[in-house]
Amino acid sequence: MDYIKPADVAISMIDASARKLALAPRDLMIRGILAGALLGAATTLAFTGAATTGQPIVGALIFPVALAIIVVLNLELVTGSFALVPLARLEGKASWGAVFANWSWVYLANLIGSLVFGVLIAGSLTNMGKLEVAGIAARIVATAEAKTIANEAIGAAGMLSLFVKGILCNWLVSLGVVLALTSSSTIGKITATWIAIFLFFALGFEHAVVNMFLIPTGMLLGAKVTIYDWWVWNQIPVTLGNIVGGFVCTGLALYSTYKPTDQTIASTQVAVQAAE
Repeated sequence: MDYIKPADVAISMIDASARKLALAPRDLMIRGILAGALLGAATTLAFTGAATTGQPIVGALIFPVALAIIVVLNLELVTGSFALVPLARLEGKASWGAVFANWSWVYLANLIGSLVFGVLIAGSLTNMGKLEVAGIAARIVATAEAKTIANEAIGAAGMLSLFVKGILCNWLVSLGVVLALTSSSTIGKITATWIAIFLFFALGFEHAVVNMFLIPTGMLLGAKVTIYDWWVWNQIPVTLGNIVGGFVCTGLALYSTYKPTDQTIASTQVAVQAAE
């Protein structure tokens, strides 16, 4: 009964864009750091669930817990911002400079949160380096190498693959953020978000913030990956793909077909006043 129609969701998307752009760097940093750390925690839990049961699909079912928390607490995840933040610019309410500044602050914050959680979980999994790298720690190492040097080994095809997987990933991830706007209840938001995020993780696409956790944590645990490998053979092409997937496939696509007119905005305001 709390379903919100797509045309009204489009208005909420534009409002969300304006609110994000109005946030001070301090708030973007705090919310972004928390979001990055939460994705690291969810990724670790997803790996644990998949390893314990022997069923990778279990990990995909678990992973969306982080996005559910991020959505409910209104934290800042740059992949969602790739889809939503430019809408204020399309409406003529902000500059591209403001959009890129927002993305930069949130990207940096997500990176810090991911790195901090990575250091903590690496210490936890190895008893501060006293235990051999095994179990989940070994899987993180293997994943870090598979996401970087394995792509480098196949050259241009690996680079293009990362970019395409980045597009597909953030089409689904940012769609999960938008789907949360289709409900006004907590359980509705969580359920709607869960659907799209489950799809992304189950299909094995590339998410820039998840990789901010996985790859450097794998490096801490002994993965044969350099900083160059991390950024050139994963982080940069994946980020570019995430921008295209989020902005073009979700933000711009939905904005183009459900772009609010003066009439729809007026009718929405009337409905809100009536509900009050």
